[in-house]
Order: sequence, then structure tokens, then C-alpha cells
Amino acid sequence: MSLSVVLATFNEEKNLPSCLSSVRELADEIVIVDGTSTDNTVEIAKSFGARVRVKDNPPIFHINKQIAIDMATKNWVLQLDADEQVTPQLAEEIKTLMKEKDAADGYWIPRKNWFLGRFLMKGGVYPDYTLRLYRKGKGHLPQKDVHEQAVVEGKVGYMHHPLIHMADPYFDRYLLRYGRYTNLIANELRDKRVGKNLYGVAKYLIALPIWWFGLIYIRHKGFMDGWQGLVWAFFSAMRFPVAYVKYLRM
Repeated sequence: MSLSVVLATFNEEKNLPSCLSSVRELADEIVIVDGTSTDNTVEIAKSFGARVRVKDNPPIFHINKQIAIDMATKNWVLQLDADEQVTPQLAEEIKTLMKEKDAADGYWIPRKNWFLGRFLMKGGVYPDYTLRLYRKGKGHLPQKDVHEQAVVEGKVGYMHHPLIHMADPYFDRYLLRYGRYTNLIANELRDKRVGKNLYGVAKYLIALPIWWFGLIYIRHKGFMDGWQGLVWAFFSAMRFPVAYVKYLRM
């Protein structure tokens, strides 16, 4: 059995070498759809032998991910982000399951998220299961929402070893991604025609952030992740009022 590793990239010259190095011995091919990067992302991808297609960079980046998935030619597809890394243990687990006659059609992989100096293990963040491995032709992305998971036709299983996600090593990177996510949420509120009235204000500026902070920081024990857990819980809760205010300004 053979494996295609697929990615969508945009200005990922800092993250891409570590990502591709982690799958160098695992992938039978690497397919990358790049959103017209202005740095050395494409050159780095080609240096690893990747097959690269350059196009525009749509706000819903799952569109480019799906193009990369469609370009894959091997029996199995592993979809990664440039800031993710496959551990040796996960690589061996993938090799083993691809040889199994009764393997499922897709697999959820646990993910460890790096946030400002530590892996977040509480606050509902771990295991951050993500559906990334599936047989060719069995999995696809709906391409409608930034947080969506792949849809797999057939039996789905779970893997044991985690994928490493170097999401936010620095606060400025987190704020950059935070801005993009809240912009997309604001667009979703506009598309759903959420009310610009007292009910909407009370829901998005008061009720939802209070409820979400309590859920992450108290119920899911985010306080056990130190000050990083507090920052994560606060900004996660604040995405509701931030996105709603952006929506009001549209």
C-alpha cells in the first residue's frame, strides 16, 4: 500500500521544512497546492520532491486542501497542515494499519497543540481528534467552514499516537490566525443573517463568552495548563464578541 501526503500552503517557509522532514520516509508522494506564496514556500516544497500546483489563496483554505486531495494518486491520503509534524511513532502506526486487511476507510488522529511554550493537555484541547487519514476516494472536505472535518465514506477508526501541531509558538502568530478565524465567523454570521438586535448583543457579547470560558477553564480543567490555559480560555471565549462586532461593522 502507498501513501500520498497532501498539503495546502501559503507563506509557510518557516514551518514547511519540519513538516516535510517528518514524512520524508513515510510518503510515497507529496502533493502541495500553494496559494501564491510570496516567500520561499514553493522552492522548499520542490526541494523535498513535492508535486506543486500554484493558484489563488481562497479565504476557506479547505478549497485548496481538497484540490490537493484530488491530485493524490496513491492508495491512502494523509492530509497535513504545514505547522504539523508526524512523530516516528505515528509514522510506524500508519505503516502498520495500511498493511491490515481489515483496516478502516478513514482514521481520526489525536493531535497535541503547542501554545506559547507548552502543549495544551486540558481545556478540551487534547486529544484534539482530527480526521486526516483515509483511503483514496473515500474522504473529502465540504469546504464550507474553517473548522470542518473531512467526511469519510465507510468505516472510521481511531489512531493512538498523536500528530504534533506547532500552532502558536508566538503570540503574534496566534493573533494573526485569531484575526482570520474571527473574520470567517463574522462572515458566517452575515450569511446566517444573525439578528443585530438586543438578543444578538446579549447572546454574543455576554452569554456565549461567559459560558465558553467556564466550559474550557473550569469544567474541562483548563486551569491545569498554567497561564497558557488561562490565555487560551479567555481568547477562545472572546471570539464570539470579536466576531459579532466585526459583523455589526459590515
